[in-house]
Amino acid sequence: MDWVTRLDKQMEDYLPDVEVRKEEPMAKHTSFRVGGPAKRMAFPETGEQMVLLLSMARECGARPLVLGNGTNLLVPDGGLDRLVIAASGLGGLEAGEEPGSLVAESGVPLAKLADFACKQGLTGLEFAHGIPGTVGGGICMNAGAYGGELKQAVTGVSALFPEEGVRFLSGEELAFGYRRSFLTEHTEAVVLRAVFRLSPGDPEAIRETMRDLMARRKASQPLEWPSAGSTFKRPEGHFAGTLIDQCGLKGLTVGGAQVSGKHAGFIINRGGAACADIKELIRQVQETVFEKTGVRLEPEVKFVD
Repeated sequence: MDWVTRLDKQMEDYLPDVEVRKEEPMAKHTSFRVGGPAKRMAFPETGEQMVLLLSMARECGARPLVLGNGTNLLVPDGGLDRLVIAASGLGGLEAGEEPGSLVAESGVPLAKLADFACKQGLTGLEFAHGIPGTVGGGICMNAGAYGGELKQAVTGVSALFPEEGVRFLSGEELAFGYRRSFLTEHTEAVVLRAVFRLSPGDPEAIRETMRDLMARRKASQPLEWPSAGSTFKRPEGHFAGTLIDQCGLKGLTVGGAQVSGKHAGFIINRGGAACADIKELIRQVQETVFEKTGVRLEPEVKFVD
């Protein structure tokens, strides 16, 4: 009996209320709008369902992949022989017990989190308003923009570790770095909820800052096209987009994938791009930049298999 058959039976017996889709196209769930079908995709709505679902996946021999907004993933054209679990149903968001604190579940969009903080008169998350990811994925990679990073606001996270159960990790234990955290090195762990500590501020001033950052983002980034945001990490002492531009690679195209003419740090799906197109374009950019500058660009995009 294969893992799919075993999982279907377990879901029917123990989680009949959780939606499960068969052969779900991942192009519908990634910001690149590419990716073949996942064998199964489940949509839990509570942390308890998430924990049970992950336990069942291990018992059945499935390889789970927990998905937020799919904003930093590249999924193969042939699809995934995996159980994909959408965290979007874990959307709890509330003020914490301590003054200035917020508690958010992993599926809360960062834009919604920043907006909620603004309404509470709390400053410190303005930079996150334009980041398209979710709390869970954002914490794993220490998402940031315009000089801000989540490490500046996160004080702790509840995460599920398959062999240990649910653990609370302090901000120090999360060991945040540039586009990484403790959870980046422990990909088996799944964020359930996080605690943020912010400072009091004027809601209108906070809102104005968010409007300004969004205007800057729209003016400089190709938000009108599917992409995964910045394709490459910032190399030490350089900016990836600047290096790519200086190498004359703006507009370079492979199939439906293209280096954006608006911001060279973005690879976009101009229409009909396949995963193979994007991967080949990434390779060509890396090769050319290294040949001309000696700088090795490291993808910020995560390749899923």
